[in-house]
Amino acid sequence: MFRQFASVGGLTLLSRLSGFARDIIMAYVLGAGRLADAFLVAFRIPNHFRAIFAEGAFNAAYIPTYARIQITEGPTSAQKFYAQLFSMLIVSQLLLLALAWWFMPQVIDLLAPGYRAEPAKFALALRLTRITFPYLACIVLVTLHSATLNANRHFAAAAFAPILLNVSIGACLALAFLFPNAAYAASFGVLLAGFVQMAFIMLALRRAGIGEALAWPRWDADMARFFRILGPAVIGSAGVQIAIFADTIIASTLPDGAQASINYADRLYLLPVGVIGVAAGTVLLPEMSRRLANQDAKGAFGAQNMTLAVTLALTAPFFVAFLMVPDLVLKAAFMRGRFNAGDAAASARVLFAYALGLLALVSIRPVVAGFQAEGDLKTPMYISLAAVAVNVTLKLGLVQHLGAAGLAGATAVGAWINVLLLAIFAYRRRLFHPDATLLIMMAATLNSAMWLTVWIYGATDPLGAFTAPLHGWAAPVQVILLAGGGAVIYGGFMLAQLRLFNINVPLLARLKRQAK
Repeated sequence: MFRQFASVGGLTLLSRLSGFARDIIMAYVLGAGRLADAFLVAFRIPNHFRAIFAEGAFNAAYIPTYARIQITEGPTSAQKFYAQLFSMLIVSQLLLLALAWWFMPQVIDLLAPGYRAEPAKFALALRLTRITFPYLACIVLVTLHSATLNANRHFAAAAFAPILLNVSIGACLALAFLFPNAAYAASFGVLLAGFVQMAFIMLALRRAGIGEALAWPRWDADMARFFRILGPAVIGSAGVQIAIFADTIIASTLPDGAQASINYADRLYLLPVGVIGVAAGTVLLPEMSRRLANQDAKGAFGAQNMTLAVTLALTAPFFVAFLMVPDLVLKAAFMRGRFNAGDAAASARVLFAYALGLLALVSIRPVVAGFQAEGDLKTPMYISLAAVAVNVTLKLGLVQHLGAAGLAGATAVGAWINVLLLAIFAYRRRLFHPDATLLIMMAATLNSAMWLTVWIYGATDPLGAFTAPLHGWAAPVQVILLAGGGAVIYGGFMLAQLRLFNINVPLLARLKRQAK
């Protein structure tokens, strides 16, 4: 499993790095003003719907159902189940696309009500969203194909597909002179990416020998079970997205640049979430589903504990850096072109607030995997909705005093409420069994993070003085030096403690064998 974790994590890291490069180009070309705000709303709307109906909800319902059918009824029955859903999704997405195209002004009013006060900004957001929205239909189908590949232990293609989105947007931004403005270029990049990703993932299906056949849907026991699970999963995913909707809605009432400040901070904050948290959930859910279907509860919960431990250990350095030097990180990442020091300072405040909930957010998927593998999505749904209720209430209060950073701070509080309630209920339901390995690795992570904090606190100012003559390159070089020294210190302390307590992390053991 940890070889697959490393594969998915590596490709997801490449995806996030390509996304980071994409956002550097966006910051340079679009800056943090009106064009950026209009495009980000146009990009977020299909992404919101995708997150509700596709990746979060669909995977949680589909993968355990597919795995159970494959084990109990055979690969042919699993293939029929997949083909029926493929047909249903094509029809549903075409209907949704037609409705969204017709009612798009109302959709913009719902998700960015503040734009009505600026007719030019509203009109631009409307035109851009009509360009980007077909991406949703493509990516929902990509999600089905990716989940089918993952359920059959083919993880690489699905992990690589998001890179194509970043390449497509970056390429179109590089050709922005061919479009009315850079926001149009980025929007057409999103549209192009949908078709490219779909073609790529369907080719991967054929190479894996799974195929992408269509079949007339039949309402049988398997389909009924899938939709019984999907309903709570959609509501649970919608709960998380409601909080993100609230960010978009409230930020639309703030001055120009608020959407962009949230976006650039969000990109850095989601780097560890996307690389580590998503990789953990992608690999762990099929693993736990198969083990529980084979009555191997001990193996399932052992995998869950080790995945959570590794997830926290890999995320802790980001947590420390985002809390201690968020302004330096933002300057190194984006301060060039139309993105200035004021934009970096605004985004840094948002990044600091987001970072308060980082460890909670990456822990959600390993903890919730126990519920999902057992087919119980109602409990996570109720917990998610409770966390969102607190989250949105806090947003409305904090934004008055903290602006965009208040929205991020409320998100952090919501993430902690979510993961703590999940852990409590999972423990009581015997769907989460913390073992000695998890507790030891958590203690080792805390100790290593403390030494990393000491390094950053003591080295930041001297390295700042050392790199000052580099002018525009000062911040990037300073971050590289801090990160290099921090990696040695954090990694050294972690490895020493794992050796002291004789903790065997499968991924590290495999790398050691390869080195020999």
